[in-house]
Amino acid sequence: MISVQEIVKGLNVLTHGRVLQGTEKEESHPFVIWKSSGIKGKEVLERPGLVYGDPKKIVKKLAVSMTLSEQDIELAAATGVDAIIAHHPIADGASSGGVTLRNYLDLYGIAIFELHEAFHGLHPGIPFLHGHKVYHSDIHYGNKEGNVLFAGRVLPEVKNLGDVLDRLEAFMNLEQEKQLVEAEREIRGLSSSLIETSLVTCGRIEIGTRDTPIQNILHIFPHTGFSIEDLRRAKEEFPQTDTVIASISRVSNSSSLVRECYDLGLNFLIGNCHVLEIYENGLPLAYSMNMLFPEIEVVVFRERVTSVPVAKVGNERLKQYAKTMAENYLVKKIHV
Repeated sequence: MISVQEIVKGLNVLTHGRVLQGTEKEESHPFVIWKSSGIKGKEVLERPGLVYGDPKKIVKKLAVSMTLSEQDIELAAATGVDAIIAHHPIADGASSGGVTLRNYLDLYGIAIFELHEAFHGLHPGIPFLHGHKVYHSDIHYGNKEGNVLFAGRVLPEVKNLGDVLDRLEAFMNLEQEKQLVEAEREIRGLSSSLIETSLVTCGRIEIGTRDTPIQNILHIFPHTGFSIEDLRRAKEEFPQTDTVIASISRVSNSSSLVRECYDLGLNFLIGNCHVLEIYENGLPLAYSMNMLFPEIEVVVFRERVTSVPVAKVGNERLKQYAKTMAENYLVKKIHV
């Protein structure tokens, strides 16, 4: 019988002591981090470990997710999940359908954990998936919290930029994703108007061609605040670099980072998008929990987001319902 508190201890072992145990001073803990853009009232405090729940609660079924939402909470409640480990920070309202976490989680008796920065840098999986082996890593590059930088050399089987793209498509099983989307389009009669995130955010080459040879990689994550100054400094520190890979977050071909790579004579490739981190980080975490606690059933909650034109959503009864609400109660008020 595994308790919530035992999972906390397991996560602390897994992260080499980065998880709160409930006895230390949080203000001095290196992975208790405020995240803020300066937008009023929208900052959040990362607290790796147990966010909410009874430490004595017995866990028989555990879910691993990326970003906690009401969908995760409802799925957990409907399928007998006792606890959820979310990778991203958890916040009242934002992670619980606009209501308070306490009320929502108490309703179903679900315990919640978070890791995020405390999990970063623990395994070389993301570089491996992108075809290189890391020889230097920094999860606070330029003294910025969460600003991750990897420097690596390509694996023997990776010769050029095209090999990286082919490798990602194979590991992420994007062919199956294409088949799923085609099947859903056919069922819903949507032709090409149904779009799914992972297929429209595939890897691409911004500087170079599929045949461009590569050897030394700088792997960056633009959404962490990685700047032109960071890029220039990294190129000075690792002068042998010939290629920059940007993943999880993406940039446009007019990005200042791309333009700077032109000036520095570097290739630039965009890898996996954020939606695929459930495979990159979530799946290794899920397998780790399965190994640490074989008595517990471990499942993975995957986010899947699709885009559909408003006129194509739902059957005729649902469309008529939406039009009636809009015409009689929403738009009508504007013209009264």
